[in-house]
Amino acid sequence: MKRFFACLGLLTFLVACKQPTPREPITYRSGTFIKESVQRNKNLVQDEEKIIQDLIKKDSEHKYYQSSLGFWYKYHEANTTDSLTPKKGDIVKLDFEIYDINEQLIYGKDETTPKVYAVDKQEIMVGLRHAVKLMHKGETISFVFPSHMAYGYLGDKAKIGTNEPLICKVTLIDIKPE
Repeated sequence: MKRFFACLGLLTFLVACKQPTPREPITYRSGTFIKESVQRNKNLVQDEEKIIQDLIKKDSEHKYYQSSLGFWYKYHEANTTDSLTPKKGDIVKLDFEIYDINEQLIYGKDETTPKVYAVDKQEIMVGLRHAVKLMHKGETISFVFPSHMAYGYLGDKAKIGTNEPLICKVTLIDIKPE
């Protein structure tokens, strides 16, 4: 009788220990949404590039420079004698205004913040974060940002809409090294 129960227990153990089979996915994804999203973004960048190039062509009074990060800028007041530019951790005092691509004022100097900015240590528009590091004390520069360097897909949920390229006129008043 003991042998019978031992064989029965062994047989039950072997039957119960078979390999589990993985579940099959319910739906299959083709990846088309991501491909379509990438194409939409490429088209958006191309359209904004054309708009920005048209703006630059219309402004024959100024020379525009293109940054390696994909935005453009022109000088209103340049400081050619000072070589100090802000770096991470420096405290800068600045004033800036934000315009739409048609050069209509959105936010004046009294409506924009921060006025004092710890470089790369505070939240600020992506484009401005990089733009400030190109400036010298006393300079006033207009930066033309494509929407992905401004407020992007969401806008600012107030006056700036979705995917809106912007112009920021920035005056760097002072730099205090870290």
